[in-house]
Amino acid sequence: MGTKASGVTWRGLTWRGVVWRGVVWLSLGVLACSLPGRAGAQAVQGDNSPGNGASGSDATGTIRGTVVDQTGAVVAGARVRLGREGEVGQQETLTDETGQFIFASVAPGNFKLVITAEGFAARSTSGTVREGESYTVPQVSLILAGATAELRVTPSQVEVAEDQIKVEEKQRLMGVIPNFYVSYDHHAVPLTPKQKFELAWKTVIDPVNFGVNGAIAGFQQAQNDFSGYGQGAAGYGRRYGASYGDFVTGVYIGGAILPSLLKQDPRYFYKGTGSARSRVMYAIVNAVICKGDNGRWEPNYSGIVGSLASGGISNLYYPAKNRNGAELTFENALINIGAAAATNILQEFVFRRLTPTSRRDAAKPQSIIDEPSPAPSGIAEDRTMSTAGYPAGLARE
Repeated sequence: MGTKASGVTWRGLTWRGVVWRGVVWLSLGVLACSLPGRAGAQAVQGDNSPGNGASGSDATGTIRGTVVDQTGAVVAGARVRLGREGEVGQQETLTDETGQFIFASVAPGNFKLVITAEGFAARSTSGTVREGESYTVPQVSLILAGATAELRVTPSQVEVAEDQIKVEEKQRLMGVIPNFYVSYDHHAVPLTPKQKFELAWKTVIDPVNFGVNGAIAGFQQAQNDFSGYGQGAAGYGRRYGASYGDFVTGVYIGGAILPSLLKQDPRYFYKGTGSARSRVMYAIVNAVICKGDNGRWEPNYSGIVGSLASGGISNLYYPAKNRNGAELTFENALINIGAAAATNILQEFVFRRLTPTSRRDAAKPQSIIDEPSPAPSGIAEDRTMSTAGYPAGLARE
């Protein structure tokens, strides 16, 4: 090695050249070492598959979660869409075989996920991801698409009728006198035979009806009606038994037995609208016709024949001199038809206002005078004026 005036040399190079060569080699080494790391970072940033938890950049976050069904089993292949406020496009991915999904490199802020899968109802969830955060969505449980339809239960006709009967059994004139055999529901459904007997039973055991028949027996004894029964407690008891017997046979035969056999509805259906004349005609006609369980108008065989049958049975327990012959029994049946028409008119214009618990129905009823209708709107009943609103036995002179 030697020296020259220009400076110190090493292997033919000046010290300045040696320094520059060292800087160049050092720079190339640093560049070579940095390239694999940068490539790996780019690979991680582009990987959006479940199971890779790298976030790529501290300026973004990661959203991950799991999708299952109602039983807790994972749902593979579910489509998960990521929506952001203020962004038009959406990112989407599919859950893997473990039901997991992941969105990497998500800008911080509010987000919304919509999860859909074949055979399941769509679900959505939202949240907020922060810078550098790995946000785990609460487990998403998908519901079968038909599950909600199974919860829609439509009551059967029997259940609807049962509800209507419960309302009718609370109807009382001035809150006291039973008014059970009247429906204020313009969409009332027919009763089953069992329901007809239940309504009859509720009527005959009502305490008020015991009192009403007791009053009738008292008036009869005071006027010495049916003198063959005599006077005193024994005479009153016989009159009471006869009066209550007429009542029970009339209710059961005309309101339960025959309506069940002939498939007829024993109730009166309140009209409530239209002119006064149309309502009067409606009430009168309902004394001789009724609605069948099939929704068609037909003669009220149940009420008329029930009145005749009740009168015939009463001959078994009335005094011999007071027993009615066939002619008088038919006359009394006609009297009962007139009484039923009068009671129906009172139902239309008076009793409705005196029945506080009756159901109000805004629907327009059908008129039986103008045109037959399958919807129940009126029937004929065999009633006496003493106990309005339910069938009764024959009137006696």
